[in-house]
Amino acid sequence: MEALLCRKLGDPTLPPNSSEDSALTLSASHPIPELNSPTAVRVRVKATSLNYANYLQILGKYQEKPPLPFIPGSDYSGIVESIGPRVSKFKIGDPVCSVIGLGSFAQFVVADETELFQVPDGCDLVAAGALPVAYGTSHVALVHRAQLSKGQVLLVLGAAGGVGVSAVQIGKVCGAIVIAVARGADKVQFLKSLGVDHVVDFSKGNVTDSVKGFLKARRLKGVDVLYDPVGGKLTKETMKLLNWGAKILVIGFASGEIPVIPANIALVKNWTIHGLYWGSYKIHQPRVLEESLNELLSWLTRGLITIHISHTYNLSEANLAFSVMKDRKVIGKVMIAFDDQKSIRSKM
Repeated sequence: MEALLCRKLGDPTLPPNSSEDSALTLSASHPIPELNSPTAVRVRVKATSLNYANYLQILGKYQEKPPLPFIPGSDYSGIVESIGPRVSKFKIGDPVCSVIGLGSFAQFVVADETELFQVPDGCDLVAAGALPVAYGTSHVALVHRAQLSKGQVLLVLGAAGGVGVSAVQIGKVCGAIVIAVARGADKVQFLKSLGVDHVVDFSKGNVTDSVKGFLKARRLKGVDVLYDPVGGKLTKETMKLLNWGAKILVIGFASGEIPVIPANIALVKNWTIHGLYWGSYKIHQPRVLEESLNELLSWLTRGLITIHISHTYNLSEANLAFSVMKDRKVIGKVMIAFDDQKSIRSKM
C-alpha cells in the first residue's frame, strides 16, 4: 500500500524522498496491516486531516515522541474493507471515521470495532475525516469541561484555524455570544459568514480595545469562556477581558510561546483553568469521547455544523499540506485524500 513514513525528525515541508534532509518518505509498497484480533476492522482510508500536532510530532516537538520510523496521522474516514470473525457493529462497505495515535497517512488502517464510528447517511465522507480531533477537541472543551451555556460570552483565539473554526461553530450551537480573533481580511470575512457576533482582525489593531467596545455596546460585563489554542502574548492580553468566575481553556500554543497565567489573579477572580489534551481522554475517559463524537456526527448530519476544507492534497503532496499550515494560509481544515485525488484543490 501507499504510506507516508517519518524516518527522521525534521521539517515536514520538504518534499518526501527529495534529499537526505527530508523527514518524510513516500512508500508505494508498505505492508498492508493485517487484522490483529477477532474484532478488528480494516478500513480503506478515504481522507485524513492534518492537525498541528502532526506537524509538531514530525519536528520532534510534540509531547508524545513515537519511535522512528512511524506513519503520521490521527483522524480519518474511509470504507470498511475487511472484518474479523467477531465483528458485529460493521459490515464490509460501511462508511466510518475514527482517530488513532499514529498511522492514518496510509491507504489502510486497522482498528478495533469499538474505536470506529458509523458515518450517517447524508454526511460527506471526506468531511467526516476532519471531524474527530478538531471538532472533538472543541466539543469536549466547551460542552464537557466549560459547560458553555446560552447567553455566555465565548472568546476564541486563532479562530480561523481547524480547532478555532470548530470552537466558533460549537459556541453558536450552544447559544453563546461568540467573539473571534483572527489575522487577515479573508479570515475575518469567513468568520462573519459563520454568524460570529464580533470579529477582531489581529493584524489591524488592539484586540482588547475592540472587544471592550463590543462588550460595552452590547451591555455585557466581560468574557465568560476563553478558548485559547494560541498562547503567548495574546493570552496575557485577553485575560484583561475575563469576567469573575471565567473559565480558561488551554488548547495549545500555536504561537510557540507558553503563557503564564498569574495564580493570584485567578484566585481573586475565581477563574477556572482547564488544560485540554483531547487524546488523553481515549485512555482515561473513553466514554466521553464516544458520546462527544456521536453528538458531533448528529450535528453534522443535521447541518448544525459544517466542515470547511480549505485545501486538499494527495499523499505525495503532504509537504505542501504542511507548508500551508506552517504559513497560516489555512481557513478551517487541510486534508489528504486518496483514490482519485491527483492534484491540489484549494477552496481559499
